[in-house]
Amino acid sequence: MKEIYVRTLTGIVFLIVVIGSILLDPLAFFVVFSVFTFIGLKEFYKLARLSPNNKATPEYYLFGILIYAIVGLSGLGYIDIRYSAIIFVIFFIQIARELFRKNNPQWKNIAAILTGYIYISIPFGLMNSLFYSGAVGQPRIEILLGMFVIIWTSDVFAYLAGSMFGKHKLMERISPKKTWEGSIGGLFFSLIAAYILSLLVPQLSLVEWMILTIIIVISGTLGDLVESLLKRNADVKDSGTIFPGHGGVLDRFDAVIFATPMVFVYINLI
Repeated sequence: MKEIYVRTLTGIVFLIVVIGSILLDPLAFFVVFSVFTFIGLKEFYKLARLSPNNKATPEYYLFGILIYAIVGLSGLGYIDIRYSAIIFVIFFIQIARELFRKNNPQWKNIAAILTGYIYISIPFGLMNSLFYSGAVGQPRIEILLGMFVIIWTSDVFAYLAGSMFGKHKLMERISPKKTWEGSIGGLFFSLIAAYILSLLVPQLSLVEWMILTIIIVISGTLGDLVESLLKRNADVKDSGTIFPGHGGVLDRFDAVIFATPMVFVYINLI
């Protein structure tokens, strides 16, 4: 019973922080998610199993936050998008840096470092871009907030449907508890949420919300499975402990990490 209270309280605080930062100001969201980016990088490098003689140094996090800041601030319009080219320079610096490691330089260290940037820093940075989707110069929170609503709806109802009706495993070797019934239930109720969003937010039509929801749910499910693979390889239950009863940043944002780039592409290119 105590665990339920802890999970509930943590969930409420989490919702207040995320939704509150979205409603307050784009820069507030930027600052909050810069903290989540740092913690997410720490969790990832702990799980990624770098070589025994290699520990994540402050430089890893400095470059990771810099990449987040470049992507996020260019998305918010505070810096020119051309500064994004610096990200490629950072990548090659980190590749070359491994040559000078005194203790057993290995290519897998490079792979782990760059994967952290691609997997965490860039998607978290892209979330900031969704503030301006469809409205030049004017922040619009509907798409960003809608993405979170759809993901949370999918998570809740996938769990409920899976608990009540789940019989066929979705990908048992990666996540034994996930079922096709749960995933379908999560998608069904997410589409209902999309219908409600289309009534409240005419920025997108009903068809566009439906398509966006399918993209979010499928990519979010993949993100959940990818994070499960990361934890399974590291032989841990949770990525961290920052959210009591819920795990770490990667546990809470696994679906968002995968969904954000897909939403960004759909909104801005399609």
